[in-house]
Amino acid sequence: MRAAIIEAVGSAPVVREFEEPVAGEGQAVATVTAAAVNPADLAFAAGRFGPVRPPYVAGLEGVGTVDGRRLYWGSSPRPFGSFAERTLIDPAQAIPVPDGLGDGHAVALGIAGLAGWLPLARQARISGGERVLVLGASGIAGRIAVQGAKLLGAAHVVAAARDDGSLPGLLALGADAVAALADDPGAALAEHAGAGYDVVVDYVFGEPFLAALGHCARAATLVVVGSGAGPVRELDFGALQGRTVIGHSNGAIPLEGRIAAYHAMAEHLLAGRLRVEVEEHPLAEATAVWELQASGTAHRKLVLVP
Repeated sequence: MRAAIIEAVGSAPVVREFEEPVAGEGQAVATVTAAAVNPADLAFAAGRFGPVRPPYVAGLEGVGTVDGRRLYWGSSPRPFGSFAERTLIDPAQAIPVPDGLGDGHAVALGIAGLAGWLPLARQARISGGERVLVLGASGIAGRIAVQGAKLLGAAHVVAAARDDGSLPGLLALGADAVAALADDPGAALAEHAGAGYDVVVDYVFGEPFLAALGHCARAATLVVVGSGAGPVRELDFGALQGRTVIGHSNGAIPLEGRIAAYHAMAEHLLAGRLRVEVEEHPLAEATAVWELQASGTAHRKLVLVP
């Protein structure tokens, strides 16, 4: 079968023939119809999440069919992956894809979608009326979080990003205000803080997180999802008092919670209330798409189609 293979630590995948997957106990062979390209794929290939043992098929998540059922899955056992015509999955951990949802959108609601929705619905438990700040709102997860906050009942949503060029688009997605983080994050966030942010969903950490902490309401909840602006910062203990800081991982949420979030997003998307831009490419272009993801310039979900 054709697949995109990581042949060396830190390298981009190369499309070539690879062995066919054979299902073992508790496994199924899935025919892949769409595979998302994620920052996590690049991090795994670079060894930032543990030892890398090439060659292996790139790609964590995918959408496809098993015995006629359309499923979304978040991982495959090595050496298999979703950047291929077929892969292995655990069907017991897969999510059924609702009718009418295209393959590209179905896979976009996985890692990125859940990272946008779950911090608000599950950890911050938005119930209505909150003032919400999304740090790193220009990424796919951040864009979903901006829209999700409004759909879940937030009263005021501020979308903050280091990429100034993305800010007008965030207003079009429903943000009430935008903040540019590139020069002076503290001043940018203070301008829109009002009486303080009740909820912060953070995809960058680093200096923007510290700036947000200084402009939160006393009982605020801050959910940290990523660390694109740096993984280590010194914190003043006093700034944490009265506030809740949670480190988010999709995999830490029980399957039933992930299924509920996925189906809630799908319902909003099919009804036109949620917008997710998808850019599909054939599997043969995997190397170029990988490099596009690495550049950080893509504001659409990059998807490979075998």
